[in-house]
Amino acid sequence: MRRLRNVKIVATLGPASSDYATIRALFEAGADVFRLNMSHGTHDDIRARYVHIRQVEADLGRPIGVLADLQGPKLRVGTFANGSEDLVEGARFRMDLSSTPGDVHRVQLPHPEIFAALEPDSSLLVNDGKIRLKVDTCGKDFAECTVTVGGTISNRKGVNVPDVVLPVAALSEKDRIDLEFACELGADWLALSFVQRPEDVIEARSLARGRAAILAKIEKPAAVKAYDAILQVSDGIMVARGDLGVELPVYSVPPIQKRLIRGARAAAKPVIVATQMLESMIESPVPTRAEVSDVATAIYEGADAVMLSAESAAGKYPVEAVRTMDNVAQAVEKDPTYRQVIESSRVVRRETVADGIVSAAREIAEATNIKVIASFSQSGNTPALVARERPRVPIIVLTPLMSTARRIALTWGVHCVICEPQERLKGAVLAAVKAARAEGFASQEDTIVLTAGVPFNVRGTTNVLRVAPCDERLILRVDPE
Repeated sequence: MRRLRNVKIVATLGPASSDYATIRALFEAGADVFRLNMSHGTHDDIRARYVHIRQVEADLGRPIGVLADLQGPKLRVGTFANGSEDLVEGARFRMDLSSTPGDVHRVQLPHPEIFAALEPDSSLLVNDGKIRLKVDTCGKDFAECTVTVGGTISNRKGVNVPDVVLPVAALSEKDRIDLEFACELGADWLALSFVQRPEDVIEARSLARGRAAILAKIEKPAAVKAYDAILQVSDGIMVARGDLGVELPVYSVPPIQKRLIRGARAAAKPVIVATQMLESMIESPVPTRAEVSDVATAIYEGADAVMLSAESAAGKYPVEAVRTMDNVAQAVEKDPTYRQVIESSRVVRRETVADGIVSAAREIAEATNIKVIASFSQSGNTPALVARERPRVPIIVLTPLMSTARRIALTWGVHCVICEPQERLKGAVLAAVKAARAEGFASQEDTIVLTAGVPFNVRGTTNVLRVAPCDERLILRVDPE
């Protein structure tokens, strides 16, 4: 099953997409990676969805990536005696540690770590930023505030603290349990919420022990400031625009999105753009023009993947949402302007032998009539370097490891084929030629370019570039051994 676009689609599973038939329909419509949201559903629910994904994978013969998204710590106010209160602009309002039910003047905030970090003039945002408070004075167990944006505040609404780095670990006790469950289940990626510093990612990596790749969600101002350091220790990035748009001015999110995408691409690490991409399709079979433009912008910017959340998890039209995203991606990538934008933003890095090999492969492929770049890989690192080049020709990755094939399902432009381990270059060339022809990328009259590492089956040894005809007889004639 060959995709007719390079950008990948991540679809979240949920109540609207939990059965085998729907998951298969989502994959056939264009989903490349499925997201399991650990914030919703029991472990039994999530395990059942995972089993269906792997059954679809087996039935259709295509590697499918699975992304387990950890919830992260949830900061919430306490309860109110009346269930809710209306706060008016300019009023005074207090948050403290007292468990006494709240009223129009105060409420519990059962998080001493927040009070420990607050300073005068800090902001407290409640209910996704619908209510905004400015801290006037604060101590280890209270914050006296002025309401700057009023509204209705009710029981256990979420709290955001955008101005300070909170002394809160990115992994709650629930997250640690969920992380172990997801790794044992077989998730290929772990999305880490509430990242503020690189140490948060390092901790998650130590717990995963190589069983899953770590994707850092950039959703807090502190993460934006520390982005370069976080990127360095992460395997991938998610531009989580929901909380970014709450904790930062909404008009600052588009330029941040562009910078995060470019940084991840330069580092040859996959980047997902997420949140409210086709939000109206939760209720409508047709998206708005603004939503289509939003998806298209992420693709023009060079994102590896775009993601559906509630649209596919709980919406009325999950399959239509994936199909719409697929159609938008195909239309954008056929636009000549797309190539101009992608190529103008290319960062050419030739710091290692592998960098030089993949850069040369792209230049040779685009300067001649070569149909495909084929890459042998154990770890998936070389295909990531090839994808960073954003070549005009397709990328086929051959690997003997299903775990590698599943992880790189998130990477731009990569079509992965499971193959037998190779010991000699001739065998690798023949396998690449057979794959290119069998998967519909080339015919017997065409030519491919191959990257590989000698000795084979050793990570990090990309050192060979070979141009080969797709006629096996010619290969055998040139390489008789």
